[in-house]
Amino acid sequence: MQLAITTGVTGLATGLFLAPLSTELDNQAMHRALAIAQTTAAEPRLDDALVASEPTPHGPVQNAAERIRTATGAEYVVVMDNHGVRWSHTDPDEIGRHVSTDPSAALSGRDIMQIDEGTLGRSARGKVPLRDANGKIIGAVSVGIAYESVHERLLSTVPQLLAYAGGALAVGAVATYLVSRRVQRRTHDLAFSDITALLNEREAMLHGIREGFLALDRHGRIRLMNDEAQRLLDLRTEDAGHPSDTVLPPGRTADVLAGRVSGADLLAVSGQRALVVNRMLTDDGGAVITLRDRTELERLGRELDGTRGLIDALRAQDHEHANRLHTLLGLLELGLHEEAADFVTQAVGVHRATAEQVTERIHDPLLAALLVGKATVAAERGASLSISTDTHLPDQLIDPHSLVTVLGNLVDNALDATATTRDARLEVEVRAEGRTAVVRVCDNGPGVPEAQRAEIFTEGWTTKDPPAHGRRGIGLALVRRLAERYGGRAEVGERPGGGAMFTVTLPDAFSDALPDLYAAAHPGTATEIHAPRGGKDTAPAHPDDDATGACR
Repeated sequence: MQLAITTGVTGLATGLFLAPLSTELDNQAMHRALAIAQTTAAEPRLDDALVASEPTPHGPVQNAAERIRTATGAEYVVVMDNHGVRWSHTDPDEIGRHVSTDPSAALSGRDIMQIDEGTLGRSARGKVPLRDANGKIIGAVSVGIAYESVHERLLSTVPQLLAYAGGALAVGAVATYLVSRRVQRRTHDLAFSDITALLNEREAMLHGIREGFLALDRHGRIRLMNDEAQRLLDLRTEDAGHPSDTVLPPGRTADVLAGRVSGADLLAVSGQRALVVNRMLTDDGGAVITLRDRTELERLGRELDGTRGLIDALRAQDHEHANRLHTLLGLLELGLHEEAADFVTQAVGVHRATAEQVTERIHDPLLAALLVGKATVAAERGASLSISTDTHLPDQLIDPHSLVTVLGNLVDNALDATATTRDARLEVEVRAEGRTAVVRVCDNGPGVPEAQRAEIFTEGWTTKDPPAHGRRGIGLALVRRLAERYGGRAEVGERPGGGAMFTVTLPDAFSDALPDLYAAAHPGTATEIHAPRGGKDTAPAHPDDDATGACR
């Protein structure tokens, strides 16, 4: 295709050059004839010879004209009087005869250039008036250049022009070949149809896969992204072509995409989504990034951990239930009916108290159910979970699922932190301050060193061994991201007496403004959720903990 274009352009250029060349050669021949005629008319004593002599083959006019014709190479030099009679001619027999073409224009004083037919055939002609010493027109001079010589000049130019065109075509062909080979190497010898098919397949694949895909150029600008990447990172179509740092909020996700954090299967958080990011460099200095949404997997993993804890608790309760049934059977066989009734009342009352103690202060059903389940898990792990007396949460939450995520992750983190602590104690406080929800979870575990408090909410940061279902370092990052989405904050500090105290504030969490129910409105001690644990209704108090709960 490139060679055909090059050949066509060369041929067109040659033709466009040849088209005006013939006209240019004609003009040159006519100007030459006119110049010879003007030179002849200016010849000294020619006007006197025309007046004083007769038109003869050997007269002075004929001799002068032939001398000029021989010297200039003209086809003819004709001198005529003012009646149009020839006084000179190449053919002596034409001397004394009237010229074959109309001389009136030259005899009237004008210079004439033309291509015309005469007695000697077609020629380029120039005619000028002949004047005497006083300027009076006494005749005319007509000079002809053979047209065949003009045509021969044109034909002689064509081979040279074609040689130049051939050379240009050869250079163009070599350049075309080199460019073609380079293009083939860059496209891996793929034909245009193959490239089109690959492009269609790429578009279908990118927008069909369930993983997010981003391609960055060497300057960090987004040059390609699929629908899943837009969803996971909250990007828009018009963000393509912009640097990733300008379209993503500052944080670990932007650092991972820009390559400032290296490694495989890096954890990042976007909104409420937990992502696994991989970044691979390309030959042109850019990068290809894949994003996997692990939000559901993390949620399922937490549910699996919770389910395992509940299963362990149920096993223990089943064992404890069997022991209680055996005890009840013994009391009945011994005839101690009143003691048996008291035993059953106490056992049933313990389980009823667990839900009642929660629902008295937590009016949202999702949060209440979460705390009841977490209390059972905590009890089975050898820890006691209590609710602060400052806790009061009305059923007016705008997004209770977000609060469930925050509280669940904080409690799970506290349970993990106190896993090796003897007589572990946790306290949960959830309250409303106007339209702001405040969540606080305290534990008497080892606490968080001050040097690590700025990093503990970073995605992927953890001091724990990863569970069987996946990775750690996501829960607290989600808590901070949810708090920031509401315009609030997540903080960690030291609990009085030792341990950690996590506080999360979520502004505008309630549909209506509520009175501040903090502190003095509910005096007293923290209410412990009596989830049975190993046959005991409550955990013994730790010597370092006073009666007012883990956060005091």
